[in-house]
Amino acid sequence: MDIVEVDIRPFTVADAPAFRTLNEDWINEYFGLEEEDRLVLNDPVAHVLRPGGHIFMAFVDEVAVGCCCLIPMEPGVFELAKMTVATPFRGKSIGRKILAYTIDRAKSLGATRLFLGSNNKLADAIHLYEAYGFRHLKPEDAPSSPYVRANVFMEMNL
Repeated sequence: MDIVEVDIRPFTVADAPAFRTLNEDWINEYFGLEEEDRLVLNDPVAHVLRPGGHIFMAFVDEVAVGCCCLIPMEPGVFELAKMTVATPFRGKSIGRKILAYTIDRAKSLGATRLFLGSNNKLADAIHLYEAYGFRHLKPEDAPSSPYVRANVFMEMNL
């Protein structure tokens, strides 16, 4: 079932607790927090926004239900990271809306390429990325990842 009323907007400092909880929930569900997760989730302003990145938050009835980040890697290239939808809201097209919004924002920022690291346990997410035009990279052709869990690497030229 599709939830029509999803409000996606840029992160504000008041969103920090929801951003942390949304990400801790999915990471702990499938893997376990790594040091890079702790750094980003404990201080998204310092680790995402100040270096030139962006965080987008999705809300349903004023409740944060999802998020996604663009983290700068090099001029014109962002890592798409920390994309999640809260468990009770999965399967309602919210992930599609967040991803489409994030890709559109990357284009409007002048990005030429997006990169992401994922894990083959996250088959639904990988299928979503493929549906939006991300293509698989061989691990040796991908930028290095700080995440041990990353075993699927993808990119999209914009």
